[in-house]
Amino acid sequence: MAGGAAGEAQCLSYAGCNFLRQRLVLATLSGRPLKIRKIRAKEEDPGLRDFEASFIRLIDKVTNGSRIEINQTGTTLYYQPGLLYGGSLEHDCSPSRSIGYYLESLLCLAPFMKHPLKIVLRGVTNDQVDPSVDVLKATALPLLKKFGIDGESLEIKINRRGMPPKGGGEILFACPVRKVLQPIQFTDPGKIKRIRGTAYSVRVSPQMANRMVESARSILNKFLPDIYIYTDHMKGVSSGKSPGFGMCLTAETINGTILSAELASNPQGQGAAVLPEELGQNCAKLLLEEVYRGGCVDSTNQSLALLLMTLGQRDVSKVLLGPLSPYTIEFLRHLRSFFQIMFKIETKTPEEEHMGGEKVLMTCVGIGFSNLSKTIR
Repeated sequence: MAGGAAGEAQCLSYAGCNFLRQRLVLATLSGRPLKIRKIRAKEEDPGLRDFEASFIRLIDKVTNGSRIEINQTGTTLYYQPGLLYGGSLEHDCSPSRSIGYYLESLLCLAPFMKHPLKIVLRGVTNDQVDPSVDVLKATALPLLKKFGIDGESLEIKINRRGMPPKGGGEILFACPVRKVLQPIQFTDPGKIKRIRGTAYSVRVSPQMANRMVESARSILNKFLPDIYIYTDHMKGVSSGKSPGFGMCLTAETINGTILSAELASNPQGQGAAVLPEELGQNCAKLLLEEVYRGGCVDSTNQSLALLLMTLGQRDVSKVLLGPLSPYTIEFLRHLRSFFQIMFKIETKTPEEEHMGGEKVLMTCVGIGFSNLSKTIR
């Protein structure tokens, strides 16, 4: 039983329901077992929520040989990770969170599978809580390419849109596998050259999208002329089950940094109705806010960039980020406990950079993670 005892020693223990995805993703990549106790133990409805259970099922689908034990009340979870397997899969996501909640974590795991991942996810494509599929497609995919994860088979395709509360959307995510990742030096974001975006509307008047575009342009045109916002009006079956509209904007710089912002209308029957003009204006202001924060990676993808830097070859990676979000700060703590890696963090004041808010320069040496399950062909 010496092996068993040694295995127990490395088991990481946490309490509480926060950052469940981070912990499961890092446990899977590092191969260390994980125990989480006191998941909403004090609440009237204790234990894991349906969207978390769905996430655990998804992790179980993409891995082979994982052991997952949950007690009866759902307040304790033990997870012993298996090998990342991949292949062609389908998953129905819980409609209480958007597909982005699941996709964010899949983006972290996908490059390290045994077989290239091709997965169809069904559920809510755009909501007000998680990053939408549009934003991840516009920002996370170019980020993966910087680390050398690219090729024909890297794509996110929206087959159907689904708005909360009922969802009914469907996307396809495909990603190739890589043996090792390239280190990156990504410290100069550069000036913004163009703004692109999508205004989408489902099960409402197609005019809504045009009204959002008009109001967003009225703000952004003061700054630069190269603005193109597509209108995407889905009809029939591809429009999901609930009405709604929203907008996703991305600003691209001369060095290939992509910053994003998005907004969605209130779900049917919840909250006051939002005017498309207001939504367009607010979305444009959010984009300007994100540009002010700056950095080479926008605030949604900070943790993905830091994870890929950690897992790179044993070489120095540097990235300049805007102010770290609380989620990212917790992610850095988790990286330290799972991979024993520490980042060197230097703050850059706006005076040094001549623009926007405070920036941080993150530097680390990769752990030389190599994808052991990728067979050599």
